[in-house]
Amino acid sequence: MNTVDMISQKPSQVTQARQGPEDAGDTIDLSSLLGALWRGKFIIAAFMIATTLLAGFYAYAVAVPKFTSTAVVVLNSREEQVVDIESVVGGLGGGSEIIATEVEVLRSRSLLGKVVDRLDLMSDPEFNRSLVPPSTMDSLKQLIRSFFGASGGSGASSTPELQARRQREGTISQLLGSLNIRVVPQSLVFQIIVETTDPRKSALIADTIAELYIRDQLDAKFSATEQATSWLSSRVADLQIQLEEAEEKVKLFRANTDLVSTEALQGLEVQLKEIRDRIANVVAARDTAETRLAEMQAAADDGTESPDAEQARLRLQLDVTRMNDQVASLESLRTQLENQIDQQSSDLIELQQLTRESEANRLLYEYFLSRLKETSVQQGIQQADSRVLSEAVIPGGPSAPNKPLIMAAGMFVGLLLGMGLVLWREAARDTFRSAGDLERISGRPAMGQIPLIPTRKRKDAITYLRQKPTSAVAEAIRNLRTSVLLSNIDNPPKLIMVTSSLPGEGKTTVSIALAQNTASMGRKTLLIEGDVRRRIFGEYFDVPEKKGLGSVLFESRSLAESVVQVPDHDFDVLLGDKGQANPADLLSSNKFAALLQEARETYDQIVIDTPPVLVVPDARIVAQLADVVLFVVRWDKTLKAQVMAGLHEFDGVNRGVDGLVLNQINQRKMRSYGRTYGSYGAYGGYGAYGSKYYNN
Repeated sequence: MNTVDMISQKPSQVTQARQGPEDAGDTIDLSSLLGALWRGKFIIAAFMIATTLLAGFYAYAVAVPKFTSTAVVVLNSREEQVVDIESVVGGLGGGSEIIATEVEVLRSRSLLGKVVDRLDLMSDPEFNRSLVPPSTMDSLKQLIRSFFGASGGSGASSTPELQARRQREGTISQLLGSLNIRVVPQSLVFQIIVETTDPRKSALIADTIAELYIRDQLDAKFSATEQATSWLSSRVADLQIQLEEAEEKVKLFRANTDLVSTEALQGLEVQLKEIRDRIANVVAARDTAETRLAEMQAAADDGTESPDAEQARLRLQLDVTRMNDQVASLESLRTQLENQIDQQSSDLIELQQLTRESEANRLLYEYFLSRLKETSVQQGIQQADSRVLSEAVIPGGPSAPNKPLIMAAGMFVGLLLGMGLVLWREAARDTFRSAGDLERISGRPAMGQIPLIPTRKRKDAITYLRQKPTSAVAEAIRNLRTSVLLSNIDNPPKLIMVTSSLPGEGKTTVSIALAQNTASMGRKTLLIEGDVRRRIFGEYFDVPEKKGLGSVLFESRSLAESVVQVPDHDFDVLLGDKGQANPADLLSSNKFAALLQEARETYDQIVIDTPPVLVVPDARIVAQLADVVLFVVRWDKTLKAQVMAGLHEFDGVNRGVDGLVLNQINQRKMRSYGRTYGSYGAYGGYGAYGSKYYNN
């Protein structure tokens, strides 16, 4: 994998093998979140000010004032009766279905259409949008509509009648949009709320809706009563004719039929019973006489009959004959009575049926006649199911726009936008802000954390360290030196190489500061300018032009003849100079290795400043000869992918980096990161050093 590929990789891809198990899940650090918002407070404040100004401009200059007026209507749940008769149209109840129905009646287009006609809202531009001059966008839409209408539309769609109908429907829709019906909880009270641009108009429309709503209820009741009266009148006339016909049938039947009654019929039935009893008695006596006669006739046939017995037999025979005649007469009379009873029963049943029909028609006629009279009376006493509880009051001031609310909403929106931008920037930032993150992601120890040096020029940076040996920066360099020297107690490192991923991360300043600090311990120190391509040591030191590293390697000059003693400093410097050989070939030669070996024998400490590893291969070559490789990372500037790519370059030549240096830490910003980023060793409590810094 080449350097460009490593730089283009995301940090999560590069560092996947180095992250521990604790990095598998993401956690939300509330203190970090609050710290990020605090750092972006000026951005958030700018957004809040901008959106508040926009909201204020809209509320005070753009928004049209609206005035709200309310008429209150109550639904009558008690039925007040002037007379104690049953109403044709009863009063409304108080159920939720009735209340919801009445709300829809108040919002109905038919009722609002009457309001439009009563108040002539068709002439009001607020409700009839066709009276408002069209805007540029409206004209464009009309042009497009006309173009397509000319190609495929019909002429009937633009008739004056249809246009007037559309305007009226649009006016009703606008009125419906300005109307709000609110039911007071736990009551039968409706609030008719109207919002327009004119206070008097709002009150007038609210009162008109309430008036027409109540009038609509009365009209509905009058119409229902009128229809009921008309139908009852027709029905009573029909029933009267039916009653007269039924009574006439009863009269004719009575005239053409003998007088029949239940009592007479009962008398005939008593007579019939008595005749039947007499027939039974005569038949029994006859049967007895016939038996006696038969016995006497048998005696006569035997010749034993006496003269007295003969006389008795003859008299008995006459009695039998008389009783037979009597039975025949009674049987004839019984038949006559039975026929007479049957005839009178049939006549009585028919008479009763005709009488019942007549009575039923009479009762029905009387009931409908009574209802007709009641309905006729109700036409003058009908009452609406609702009444106006409170008329609309002309508002003294606009109800909309709610300027404080709009301003507060604008401020809140600005707060959300500012916070969103700050958090997005925070999430999109892919740099290192703490040594802990640097160690966790890279897998290497952070040996030093160096604050930003408060100088503008390179030369002033070294002077600042020399003149302020107790400053936070000097203490940080001293801490770095200690970490390096103690990294291997058995074999203290002698040759220290300093590099970085890219230019501008401050590695040269770190190299010089480290050499200066080491020399202050009384150790004989050599600083080598290994970045022979740029050769910027001249910007740090006032030294005359002199042969340097190239002269030692190719002109057989000695190390002692080539080093430079920098004024006011206790260390020697071996400058880089132009040479005909390629720098990489120069640093990989045996002569360079021999030079470093000679330097080891002459000096106690050697510091080599090398080029960035992602730019040229020089640093990887020198690293093979160094005891310690320090990798400088610029605080909150160097991307994580760039750092990981630089470390990978060293891993590719089997010479890993020994320690990392988090450089140019802005202490003022560092403190704003809170607990997570605000503590970097013993130097977190030092103050900031102005607003303009030198950045190498």
